[in-house]
Amino acid sequence: MIHVRRATPLDAPPMAELLNGIVSAGGTTARTEPVTSRDMGRMMATAPDRSAWHVALNADGALRGFQYIEPAPHLPPEACDIATFVQIGRTGLGIGSALFSATAKAAKALGYVWINANIRADNEGGLIYYQSRGFRDYARREDVALASGERVDKILKRYDI
Repeated sequence: MIHVRRATPLDAPPMAELLNGIVSAGGTTARTEPVTSRDMGRMMATAPDRSAWHVALNADGALRGFQYIEPAPHLPPEACDIATFVQIGRTGLGIGSALFSATAKAAKALGYVWINANIRADNEGGLIYYQSRGFRDYARREDVALASGERVDKILKRYDI
């Protein structure tokens, strides 16, 4: 059973650990550098107004995923960006679905009209996840440089709340 709640500063260490596992595996996130617990805590503490962070925990309280939304300078004020991270080996178990249910409600309460997902074109799992939530393609960005220097294409997907 998965329990979703708002993230707190105490969640920063397991969130950083989960994200670092994904970064280390490579190929699914635009992030290319590991983060510390302090980095994660700072990201949450300095998140812009109209942001919402959620964590997914299993029955014994272990963090299995997290998701956040926040405004972005490249989007109109009625839209927000979304980021989703599920522990490696735990995808397809309903964690992302549970997170998105809470995130979509939060987005509506924060006054957003739509959610933008910016996904690496080579991230098949991410593309499938967002499509299964009802996101639809609306643009493609080609040859985007990541912090590592790697270049990838990005698919932009939109979810109307």
